[in-house]
Amino acid sequence: MAFIGGGPVVEELDAKFWRLTEPLTYQGAVQTFTIPAGFRTDFASVPRSLVWLIPRYGAYTRAAILHDYLCRSDTISRADADGIFRRCLHEFAVSTPRRWMMWAAVRLGSRLRGATPGDIARWVVIAVPSVVFLTVPVVVVTLSLWLFWAVELAFWAVGRLGKRTTEPPPTPQMKTA
Repeated sequence: MAFIGGGPVVEELDAKFWRLTEPLTYQGAVQTFTIPAGFRTDFASVPRSLVWLIPRYGAYTRAAILHDYLCRSDTISRADADGIFRRCLHEFAVSTPRRWMMWAAVRLGSRLRGATPGDIARWVVIAVPSVVFLTVPVVVVTLSLWLFWAVELAFWAVGRLGKRTTEPPPTPQMKTA
């Protein structure tokens, strides 16, 4: 059970989205999943206030791309896609707390549709401590981002108001002999 070949080959579409330029294949326990070239992804969908803890890409980039693909392709259930995501994170040696926080987030994102009672119990055991652990830093980072946005806005406004409009300098004339 692993990805076949090297890492993903992608091209940047904009500040958030990327497109695979070559197929990416994952060999699961029973099924093989091939993500076609041209597939659009945002890598890991991490809220901005948590990027300091879990960047949008890293050791888990291929797992995030596979999860995006499985969730959009309807080839398997959302719960199974989330489980494969967690297994991939384990295969890439993502630390246990980070792996379980990422899994809890994708399960929350899928609103626990198709979850077994065991899935729900694991989600609660991981999510509650994660929320407690992350509350203070997330609030601090979010407030800091808002403050930074306000400062940027103030500098932008001052820059726009203080901008002088002048006529362009005269164009030099060539003398002919």
